[in-house]
Amino acid sequence: MIRVKRVYEEPAKEDGYRILVDRLWPRGLTKERARVDLWMKEIAPSDALRKWYGHQPERWPEFEKRYRAELAKTKELLAEIERLEKEHGKVTLLFGRKDEKQNQAVVLAGILKGKP
Repeated sequence: MIRVKRVYEEPAKEDGYRILVDRLWPRGLTKERARVDLWMKEIAPSDALRKWYGHQPERWPEFEKRYRAELAKTKELLAEIERLEKEHGKVTLLFGRKDEKQNQAVVLAGILKGKP
């Protein structure tokens, strides 16, 4: 099972294996409080894409398209998440943004769940 959650929310037993998928560490959050099992910053959007997007909602469709193209080149990282899901049963992809619908973790979870 793949889940998505803000890293600032309280860690829960139901989260299973917790993977941070942000390129930058979340502001003001200690490693102890975040309880991240793996920081997979390599799977986060590239710096160029992140800066281009700039959290502008009107750019979301194009951001999603470009990020999916980036993810297509990271098959070994996607396979690693799938392996961790099989091993732990549950994987929670953690992100820092306040927007819970338009963020890279949602796109990544969709790909892992086989959604086009």
